[in-house]
Order: sequence, then structure tokens, then C-alpha cells
Amino acid sequence: MNDSMNVTKPHPRKIMEYQTLFLVLSCLFPLIIYALTNWRRRNSRLPPGPNGFPIIGNLLEFGDKPHQSLAILSKRYGPLMSLKLGSNTTIVISSPDITKEFFNTHDVAFLNRSAPKAIQLGDFHKYSIVWMEAGDQWRKLRRMTKEYMFSVQQLDASEVLRREKVQELVNHVDQCCTNGKALNVGASAFTTSLNILSNFMFSIDLAKYGPKSTQQFQDLVLQGMQAGAKPGLPDLFPILHSLDPLGLIWSEDVYGKKMLAIFDKIINDRLKTRSDGVSTRSNDVLDLLLDQHSSFTQNDMRHLFLTLFMAGTDTTSSTLEWAMSELIRNPEKMKNARLDVDKLMQNKNNGSIQESDISQLTYIQAVIKETMRLHPPAPFLIPRQAVHDVFVQGFIVPKNAQILCNVWAMGRDPNIWSDPIMFMPERFLDVKIDYKGQDFELIPFGAGRRMCPGLNLANRMLHVILASLIHKFDWKVAGDTRSQDIDMGEKYGITLQKAEPLMVIPMKL
Repeated sequence: MNDSMNVTKPHPRKIMEYQTLFLVLSCLFPLIIYALTNWRRRNSRLPPGPNGFPIIGNLLEFGDKPHQSLAILSKRYGPLMSLKLGSNTTIVISSPDITKEFFNTHDVAFLNRSAPKAIQLGDFHKYSIVWMEAGDQWRKLRRMTKEYMFSVQQLDASEVLRREKVQELVNHVDQCCTNGKALNVGASAFTTSLNILSNFMFSIDLAKYGPKSTQQFQDLVLQGMQAGAKPGLPDLFPILHSLDPLGLIWSEDVYGKKMLAIFDKIINDRLKTRSDGVSTRSNDVLDLLLDQHSSFTQNDMRHLFLTLFMAGTDTTSSTLEWAMSELIRNPEKMKNARLDVDKLMQNKNNGSIQESDISQLTYIQAVIKETMRLHPPAPFLIPRQAVHDVFVQGFIVPKNAQILCNVWAMGRDPNIWSDPIMFMPERFLDVKIDYKGQDFELIPFGAGRRMCPGLNLANRMLHVILASLIHKFDWKVAGDTRSQDIDMGEKYGITLQKAEPLMVIPMKL
């Protein structure tokens, strides 16, 4: 007889026991991983933070508005906090003293940026001054931006064109006033910012005022900002780098390529004009960079323009929209701001506000600071990355950890600001706090070697545009909404947008 016929089959009860054991082990496995993870956290030297779930870590606590949810967590775990987002360690800082230690004392150790996979797919992290590693190429780009774009001499030389573009905005608002049409403040400010930059860079307008003129370009910028801020699965779990289940990486790649195509055409048209022997020179930034072709390639230029237009248009227009929203919601603050401008203009013969007047507009300066305190353009700045293990405040920040500086939380911290939720520009009239990287209570442009190189240009644009809008016009919210009921909800991205655009009807003063 065949031996196989003598094999005893397992009793059905045994099979059930094996199945039960398998199910129990399957359920216990993630719990064991969870327990081990928490044990490792308790016995590590990482900063304190909430216990995470198996595999996903603290993703559920991150939320769709992480600047708000992490501010709440920091109240419990402190201003130096650690999280697990998937398999990645994230350090959240939310106090001026600790921020200074990171971005001043240990600035070199945190000089690199944490680039999401959405940025890496198109190799933007290799060419963009925002994302690239802090090496020789980054230093070269920083030097070029300082010398050829944002030096005091270059900005002074280009002031007339900015004044012209601001006047075009005033003319557009005046036309809306005549026709009784509502103005989309954010979109109009975006058009102004876009044309200021495009004339500064290329001596051309890229848009006209109107509901559809800048829509395509603005959509590319906003969608790129939002996609780049959302962690995709490959960011959370490096094992999935070759996959993109949510489609976030591909969408970001499309946005970037469309914008690069715009800049390629502009550069190629200028090169053709030069090769045809046309002697006309614009002496704009593009001409200056083309003169440096031996050390500055066309690929360098196109990515630099992509970075500057992404960062410069969105942040400026968003800040102006928040500032106007706050002033319209607070009529007494609007009155004080207008008196500040009126006092200046009484002593001037011409009707335009110039950049040299900014130092005299003390209340307008306070309004801009207060707006950036409550509504920082980038709520986490641009995330940094630890170059190596660093000891801070008695804890270890491990190599490759992502660093989020929650400037939104610092701006609303009652330990730093009195009545932090109130819009009170007056708080800056007697306190010498500025946003140029030295006062860590207020760093909307960042601090240290990685702070925004376009700060000086943004500073000039914000003050002149805001002062011009409130000097010439009064404002009424469109529809039946009362001014104090303006929706101040936020839409999260790399930059912080208003969830609902500010629609107002201008009235001549």
C-alpha cells in the first residue's frame, strides 16, 4: 500500500486552531510594531511628541490644515516636538528661541531643504535655488540674485516700471469703480505682481486685468504650490518611490513643465533677436544674465525664473489680499492707515506714492507686519533637513529629519503676543520688531542663509500697492456680506491662501 495513504489528516478542530492562531498573530503583529515604536520613542533622545499608529505614525494628527493641528499639539508637547509621518521623522519648532538655535546657532547643519518627491520628479530640486543642496551651485545662484536682481542699485533703477504697474492697477480699480463692478483683490494683486516681475525680468507684460487674463498662470502657480505641500505616499514611505498612487507627483511635474515652456520661449526669442544683430537692449534681468552665459546656462535661467515667479507672485498677492481683508473688517484700522497715507500726500506735489516714501508710512508698515504675523505667506517656511545628527535643547535631531518651523503658530502664541488673535497694527508702532531675519518672533521670509532673497523687492511692492489702494478708494464687500463677516478661512499649501477670494466694490474718495 502507498505510504501516502497512511498520512493522517489534521483534525478539523486542529485546522480551526491554526486559523485562529494565524488571525490572532495577524492582529497582534501591528500592535507589537506599535508597542516597539512607542518603546523606542520613550527610550530615544528624540524631542517629545504624540504616540503614533503602526505604519502611518502621526499622519491622522497632521490633518488637512497641519499648521493649525501642529500648533495645538505643540501646546501639549512643547515648542520642540517630534512626529512620525509614515516612516519619516519630522521635527516641529514653534518658539523664537528654539528657531534661533536652529537657524542661527546651527544654521549650517540645517542648511539643506527637504524636497518632496513631487519636486524631485522633474529634477526641480537639482536646479531650483529653493530646493537644491547648499553647495557651489546654490552659492552661485544666491550671488547672482543679489547682484543682478535684488541689490539696492538694481531695485532703485527699476522703480519707475513698478510705479507704472501700480498705476495700471489703480486705473483698473478706477474703471471698476466707474462701472460699479466688484474687484477680486487677490487676482488683481496677482496680475500686478506678475507684470512687475515680468517687466523687471523680460520687459514685457505677461497678463492683462480681467477675469481670465491671468487665470491660467495663476492656476499653474497655485496648483503647483498645493501639490508641492501635500506629502504623497512616496514621501511618507520611501519604499514606494517608484510609485505615485495619488498622482500628485505627475501633476506637479506638469505644472512645472508648462511654466518652463513659457520661459523657454521668452529666452529663445531674446536669443534670436540677439543673433539677428538687432542692437536694441532692454537692460533687464534677462539681458544681464545672458551676458553671463559662460557661467550661467539657459537651464539655470529657466529654473531661476520658475522659482522667482512661483515665489514672488503668489506670496505678494496673497499678503495684499489678507491685509485688505483685515483692514476692511476693521474700519478703525482702515481709517488710521488712510490717515497715514493722507498725511504723507499732503506734502507731495504729485499724486503717486513712491518707494522712498515707505519710511514715512509708519502705520502702513505696522499693517504689513501685523498681516504677516497673523497670515504668514508660508506657514512652515520651506522645510529644512538635518545634514547630520544635531543635539538641540538636550534632544537629538537625527540626520535627514525634516524640520518644520511653524511661524503661523508663533504668530498666534499668547506667550509672545498679547491678544494674539486680534488684528492690532498698533503693537508694532512702539516695538522695533522687523521681518528681515533678526527678530525671530517674526520671520515670514525665513532667517539665516536660506531666507528669501526677494525680501527687499516684496517689501517695496507690498507697501506701495497697499498704500495706493487705500489712498484713492473706499471699499464695500460685494453682495449682502457685512464687512465684519468676511470669510477668513484658510486654504493650505506651501503658501497660505484665503479659502474664499475677497470680492469688494471700490468707491472713489
